[in-house]
Amino acid sequence: MMSKFMEWVDARFPATKMWEDHLSKYYAPKNFNFFYFFGSLALLVLVNQIVTGVWLTMSYTPSAEEAFASVEYIMRDVEYGWILRYMHSTGASAFFVVVYLHMFRGLLYGSYQKPRELVWIFGMLIYLMLMAEAFMGYLLPWGQMSYWGAQVIISLFGAIPVIGADLTQWIRGDYLISGITLNRFFALHVVALPIVILGLVVLHILALHEVGSNNPDGVDIKKKKDENGIPLDGIAFHPYYTVKDIVGVVVFLFIFCFVIFFFPEMGGYFLEKPNFEVANSFKTPAHIAPVWYFTPFYAILRAVPDKLLGVIAMGAAIAVLFVLPWLDRSPVKSMRYKGWMSKIWLLVFCVSFVILGVLGVLAPTPGRTLLSQVCTFLYFAYFILMPFYTRMEKTKPVPERVTG
Repeated sequence: MMSKFMEWVDARFPATKMWEDHLSKYYAPKNFNFFYFFGSLALLVLVNQIVTGVWLTMSYTPSAEEAFASVEYIMRDVEYGWILRYMHSTGASAFFVVVYLHMFRGLLYGSYQKPRELVWIFGMLIYLMLMAEAFMGYLLPWGQMSYWGAQVIISLFGAIPVIGADLTQWIRGDYLISGITLNRFFALHVVALPIVILGLVVLHILALHEVGSNNPDGVDIKKKKDENGIPLDGIAFHPYYTVKDIVGVVVFLFIFCFVIFFFPEMGGYFLEKPNFEVANSFKTPAHIAPVWYFTPFYAILRAVPDKLLGVIAMGAAIAVLFVLPWLDRSPVKSMRYKGWMSKIWLLVFCVSFVILGVLGVLAPTPGRTLLSQVCTFLYFAYFILMPFYTRMEKTKPVPERVTG
């Protein structure tokens, strides 16, 4: 009966073909390592955010008068509302943790190089939409940091010549951040941006499966096949990597649940203390800073004295990631076979990014501003100098087949 049912379905919808193309007969390199967990974990967290978000909207009221009270109602009176809220707030930070590690894997093994340029571009668009999604959602609790953080970020658009003031007012929907702003951010956060993100995730996966997955050696497994056309260094994604990913999911869930039950606020980094006070336009918090996953770019913004140039630098720090596939001129993909200059510059880039993230949380001082400027310079130097040091350095010979 099941066989006949599937025949009936396959005659009307390519269910079996999709299963084979993307799982049972999709051959991935057999030398995936630890860093290849984070793509599937990002998908897991996305599902968590959608499911918990849907449940939270059932009890949330998107109005300036009731938003903060409705969050308190969810936390105190809705059955299991507190765990849903913490799953969603912790999930937001977990999303960026796994996405940053996923991006680091791409930098480490050259997953952005030919023929995977579109895979990288779609991934970067997902990252950009995630930042927009997180920013829109950050305003919804209508706490002090939500209100003033949004006030600071939206005001940055005012630095744009000619259209800045009108653009700022258009984003707010009012002359100041109000219930109208909250309502439109709610609509974008709950409906528009999730649809865009889901669409981009589908495109990201389709593009990946069209060209095949990269691996720690940067070797194209499609070049060596057996008489049946199966890559000699490939194994079926299902059941081998689906089972492997389950192990990663279990470990991740242990850590995720530990944070939810014991450190949901993470010392004020996941949920800031001022956000437990209702938004007050007459009371400014002692120090306004965005959530930790935005702080590297916020530090770049503050490192530039001029407001307009700071906004340009912050935008350029994100935009430059999109052109990365055309900056790397190395004949090899993986860092295993690149020269010492690529390895040092990747280390410098990562350290600078982390330092900028820490500085973005802290209140500015002359010393911290100077350090931010140095790290901003190193951040951009990694990309600007890449065409030169990747072309000049001596690389190691890449093996014909994966090495394990």
